[in-house]
Amino acid sequence: MEGKVKLDLIEQHVIDFIRKLRADKKLRQEDIAYIIGVKASFIGNVENISNPAKYNLKHINVFADHFGLSPKDFLPPTALIEKKNKNT
Repeated sequence: MEGKVKLDLIEQHVIDFIRKLRADKKLRQEDIAYIIGVKASFIGNVENISNPAKYNLKHINVFADHFGLSPKDFLPPTALIEKKNKNT
């Protein structure tokens, strides 16, 4: 499975939340990049499953302020823990 980066479930949740927010608000990757002060290519990298780029807490804080949300709105209501296979 080369070329595919393994993100933690919490990281994927945040990426999916922001991707949905972007779609709901009819924003482009360039718009999202402008909000957090990065290049549009960074957003493309974050949304690309084969790239290790991801949002950090500063990004979430800026998004929350911009969209009138709480930073906790970007997180799941409970912990997301991937169950480990006992045979590995």
